[in-house]
Amino acid sequence: MNTLIYVSCLGFFCMIAEILNQRKLIIPVLVLALAVIFGLNLSDWNHGQTYFNNMVQVDNFSVAFSGLAIFITLLLFILASEFYAASDTHISDYSAIIIFILCGALMMFNFNNLAMLFIGIETLSISLYVMAGSRRFEVKSNEAGFKYFLMGSFMSGFLLFGIALIYGASGTFYLDKIYQYTQTNSANLPVTFHVGAVLIVFAMLFKTSSAPFHFWAPDVYEGSPTLITAMMSTLVKVAAFAAFYRLVSHTFLYVFPSVETVIAISAVLTVSIGNFIALNQTNFKRLLAYSGISHAGYLLLAIISLRGNTESSLLYYAVGYSVSTLAAFSVAMLVFKAAGNENIDALNGLGKKNPLMAATLTMAMLSLAGIPPFAGFFGKYYIFSEAMKNGYFYLVLVAIINSIIGVFYYFKPILAMYGQPANEVDVKTNYANNLVLWVCLALSLALGLFPDLIVGLL
Repeated sequence: MNTLIYVSCLGFFCMIAEILNQRKLIIPVLVLALAVIFGLNLSDWNHGQTYFNNMVQVDNFSVAFSGLAIFITLLLFILASEFYAASDTHISDYSAIIIFILCGALMMFNFNNLAMLFIGIETLSISLYVMAGSRRFEVKSNEAGFKYFLMGSFMSGFLLFGIALIYGASGTFYLDKIYQYTQTNSANLPVTFHVGAVLIVFAMLFKTSSAPFHFWAPDVYEGSPTLITAMMSTLVKVAAFAAFYRLVSHTFLYVFPSVETVIAISAVLTVSIGNFIALNQTNFKRLLAYSGISHAGYLLLAIISLRGNTESSLLYYAVGYSVSTLAAFSVAMLVFKAAGNENIDALNGLGKKNPLMAATLTMAMLSLAGIPPFAGFFGKYYIFSEAMKNGYFYLVLVAIINSIIGVFYYFKPILAMYGQPANEVDVKTNYANNLVLWVCLALSLALGLFPDLIVGLL
């Protein structure tokens, strides 16, 4: 709980720094403070507690995912130092909103009450609506913010209505009490409870950009500033899936047949739509958007296999996916800035002009494709194994086939970098991007070689 309080204070620090005209201190202080908070968060390991009249629950699951979220945000702020260098007059606003997005994510990791889940989702979402449309003089950014706001607000209605039906049936918002209610009345639960559970699952499928509620993702990813797209692909997706897993495993275990079919159908649609549509993408951010959709489908297998030991598998996959995606966006930011466009052909000939950067992006793409020895391979392996143990053979078969299909579009940037003539573009590297690149790739390789570093935690 202290982690959430400390992070919230950083948001207020950003606003105070603006008043005192100390904008240059914001990024260094935030990076240092997040590193300290990361360590303080780990001090809660094996010290589970509840706060705010049991509305917030700190356990190893929440500590692990909170640490991942803080680490991702720290890397994003390192990238922000260069990304917002030309618009430093707004750096306090952007930084404060990103911190509040992190606050929303932390609440989604620690909720023990459906009201707290809603507050966390809305804190994250409203801040994200603003950041998606933060390039107010760009039409695509305006469209991204507006589209995300409209569709997100609509799905918030689904979430609220579902929570209301659950409360009407069980008389409580608390996860453990709802679980006890379903356990006691498993044979004669009212229809309203089942409908409420399905509506909440629909809302969570939207938040995770899973089919058939994935329509917003490609346009919003493309229109948003690249740094915010990187945040959506990593921090926001991790928060949504961790909250989804916590909700289903702590609350809906005894009504799981009601939502199992919904999640299974969504998983098949998500991996298929994400991979097949990604094959025809020419815009790099849209390609990664559909890549993120396909990975959401793989992560749904962890949700549906919750009777097994999938907490560790979910965490491992989230870490591997996040570091690989951040590495890809670190390269993309520099190339897009130099080329003036966000298409894959902006990467043409990068292997000759900047071999190190091209090798970095290549390894990130290989990890996302699930090719050893990177973390992406073992992430899929652990999730598929748990799904197989729980009897979802056909879902795993569909996922494996789609993983093979995914290799083709992950090689599109690689072929552009090494198989096309070089562009007349001078891509300049900087310390911040290089640092993030090396950290992400080192982690991806280390976790691929030593997966027990993460798998054994939960």
